[in-house]
Amino acid sequence: MNVWAKIKHYSSKEKQSEVTRKAKSKLHFILLGRKLTDGLIYKVVLYVLLVSLAYIYLYPMLYMITNSFMTSSDIISASVRWIPSTLNWENYQIVWQGVNYPRALWDAFLLAALPALSATVSSALVGYGFAKYNFPFKKTLMALLIMTFIIPPQITMMPTFRMYSNYELLGTIRAFVYPAILGQGLNGAIYILIFYSFFKMIPKVLEESAQLDGATPLQTFTKIAIPLAIPAIIIVFLFSFVWYYNETYLSGLYLRDSGMLPMPLRVQEFINATDNFPEGSPAFELQQAIRLAGNILTILPLLILYFFTQKHFVESIDKTGITGE
Repeated sequence: MNVWAKIKHYSSKEKQSEVTRKAKSKLHFILLGRKLTDGLIYKVVLYVLLVSLAYIYLYPMLYMITNSFMTSSDIISASVRWIPSTLNWENYQIVWQGVNYPRALWDAFLLAALPALSATVSSALVGYGFAKYNFPFKKTLMALLIMTFIIPPQITMMPTFRMYSNYELLGTIRAFVYPAILGQGLNGAIYILIFYSFFKMIPKVLEESAQLDGATPLQTFTKIAIPLAIPAIIIVFLFSFVWYYNETYLSGLYLRDSGMLPMPLRVQEFINATDNFPEGSPAFELQQAIRLAGNILTILPLLILYFFTQKHFVESIDKTGITGE
């Protein structure tokens, strides 16, 4: 009996240890997963970080949207923080009429689209030349190209201003279009490097096959390289459009005598012209709500643009990372 009792005792202990081991293994799998990247702890940490980052980025936007609909009494009231008592569309109407929003939006579109289109075309040509051809001083020219991006624009501001003045470019959109055509628009070096990297990844077999079929270099560029470079074209155009749309420093310098101004500058001029109320007064608080409404109307076109192009933009980012032969 003692022997059988010992056998039963040991077997029960083994069963208990087996159950304990399975429970620990299951708990380990739930908490940490197979590779520490699919467990509960990893997901909790990841979601906490994502929510925190989303809050940091969305807080200014939510603040602008909610406060732009508030009346002066809502802004002053301590009981109103996020949700206004009524949706005060008058703030948007004031900005809409004050800046003549349809005309301002058209001017802003021209100031962004024409230079962006010119920069995309010229950057594609220059990037293809650097990627596919060998010529004297190629490395030196590439270094000078990178230097144009490294040097702050404030250093070249005065000589550029005098040069534009001599060529009678000030006060017109040509001050942005002509440099973009020559590959030296806003951040033009970045666009050229994007195309350079992308054209470098195109297999040489395709170009050699086109040359054997009798294609000229221009035909190879337009019929082989350009169709394959659609992702890079989308990226460069969108980046360039957003940068030209948001440019206020150079626009205020080169276009100060013209009626064509980018949207941020036009809204800012309207706000500054009407912002003459003493601080702390109800009118001053209402002016801050109008300012926020102007900010929303300024960034609204870019939000709409991103909403309709985000799929193509993300796909283009992914495709530019594909390597060729």
